[in-house]
Amino acid sequence: MKVQIAVVSCALAIGGPMTQTPSPASPRAQQGLTAILGIKVGHHTLTARPTGCTVILTEGGAVGAVDVRGPAPATRETDLLNPENLVGVVHAIVLSGGSAHGLDTGTGVVRYLEQRKVGFAFGGAYVPIVPGAALFDLRVGDPLIRPDAECGFKAAQEATSGPVAEGSVGAGAGATVGKFGGAGRPMKGGIGTASIALPDGLVVAALVAVNAAGDIIDPSNGQVVAGARAADGDAFIDVRKALRSGVLRAPRAGENTTLGVVATNAVLTRPQAKRMAMTAHDGFARAIFPAHTMVDGDTIFALATGTHKGAVDLSRLDALASVVTADAILRAVREATGVPGYPAVRDLQR
Repeated sequence: MKVQIAVVSCALAIGGPMTQTPSPASPRAQQGLTAILGIKVGHHTLTARPTGCTVILTEGGAVGAVDVRGPAPATRETDLLNPENLVGVVHAIVLSGGSAHGLDTGTGVVRYLEQRKVGFAFGGAYVPIVPGAALFDLRVGDPLIRPDAECGFKAAQEATSGPVAEGSVGAGAGATVGKFGGAGRPMKGGIGTASIALPDGLVVAALVAVNAAGDIIDPSNGQVVAGARAADGDAFIDVRKALRSGVLRAPRAGENTTLGVVATNAVLTRPQAKRMAMTAHDGFARAIFPAHTMVDGDTIFALATGTHKGAVDLSRLDALASVVTADAILRAVREATGVPGYPAVRDLQR
């Protein structure tokens, strides 16, 4: 039996003169992570640098998991998500710029949720579970401007179940890609989201903040979409080919990291959610080359809200998680806006 799948995608927006003037408004996905009932997404962007943070709220609680594949992570509260540990329900996930400094955003999200009596109740207090991770974007603008607890609080305040802003906002505001080409060759990264809805009501969605050392590849045709640029500024060196020559050297450690959240409305156990996070990393590998390098802290969180009560084919679910993650990565760079020194896809003369 043939199954029809509705996939939210985005056509490549390119052409026109190179410009480095940020657009006043960010595009919004018609669907994406908020296609899943019970999930809200909010961004707060510090435009003075730029940098920012993104909050994913699951105030009713969701089964959570995480899989860290990058050797250089900056994370918060990830150990508690291991299936063998006690707490498996999360109330929010926070993604941030600012490297390790950005982990302070989680404190603001905790404060926001406690004020609304969300979390584990104890003696009149509430303890929200808010794991998170940060990416390195300190080379874009003033590195002393970093997301903090107030940034996290404001992003939580701005969270809605409506369309999600994409591109150079929130945790993707200072993100860049293509650092294997050396100084002056990277491009602007960003944040993107996508969703897949099946006829039986199952939904799988992802949101990814793309700050990769490597190139971004469109899996449908194998073409480089964004990444390390050649000397003319418009063509790509194509790291897949350049690495074989032996002339490229890896970027400096700790200056990258792609962060993602993959979610479903299915009922999942904690080990099953962990498996979904693991297979979603296949989406990183399809759309980023190279992924999971020694200079990345690539991390994917998984959420299962459990509102879809039907039987779930876990193999199909995991495969879709990898597909939708790759879709979100492509949207992130295609919706990004260039900043000085880091042109976006839409800025290239192609």
